[in-house]
Amino acid sequence: MNIQIIAVGKLKEKYLTQGIAEYAKRLTPYIKLTLTEVPDEKAPEQLSASEEEQVKRKEGERILAHLKPDTYVVATAIEGELWTSDKLAQHMEELATYGRSQIAFVIGGSLGLSDEVLQRANLRISFGRFTYPHQLLRLVLVEQVYRVVKIMRGEPYHK
Repeated sequence: MNIQIIAVGKLKEKYLTQGIAEYAKRLTPYIKLTLTEVPDEKAPEQLSASEEEQVKRKEGERILAHLKPDTYVVATAIEGELWTSDKLAQHMEELATYGRSQIAFVIGGSLGLSDEVLQRANLRISFGRFTYPHQLLRLVLVEQVYRVVKIMRGEPYHK
């Protein structure tokens, strides 16, 4: 199984990069994990609604450029479905059974994902109704991918 995480912005915080690197290392025996960063669009603090859409659209174009046509896309979105780790593991097993071994999770920038990316997504999931910094969500997502892989393999993982 090939899993790609595409995220907007450069990760700068050392504690986040270390955490992601640890889970990526743990995943090495099980899957091929690719972490792709796309540049965020520079914008002032105060934006009009149309300016926000323009920023999201530009970031979305950068995300879409990294997606192959046959990739199954999972968008992280606050309005997405709330799933458990077990449900995601079951879904990923079903995808693998039916030949969908290319899976990409996408994380938008501080304004979220563009409509174009959301439309391209096969699934939208939420990590809760709280708003998380998109940088922190990368670590949470990589941990969940590790947890899901352990569930799929029937191997123990701390609770």
